[in-house]
Amino acid sequence: MLRGLEGWHIVIIVALVVLLFGSRKLPDAARSVGQSLRIFKSEMKAAAKDGADGQADAKKDAAPQQAVEGKVVTPTVNDSVPHNSGVSQP
Repeated sequence: MLRGLEGWHIVIIVALVVLLFGSRKLPDAARSVGQSLRIFKSEMKAAAKDGADGQADAKKDAAPQQAVEGKVVTPTVNDSVPHNSGVSQP
């Protein structure tokens, strides 16, 4: 798609963008994009730091697991409880 673009094509596209959006709105738009990228970058650093701290805390606080002997229990239907089938009974 971009292989056919030459230098003068890009100049025309930039000129059209300036004409459409005006010279007043472009610096504001660029500023808001820059602020968004800074916020995103700081949030990614905080998430990476929290993830690394959380893993270290989890390893430090984890108690050694002990084997537990158990039995698998399957649920059974209790017929003594009346079931509401959607039909009212007198």
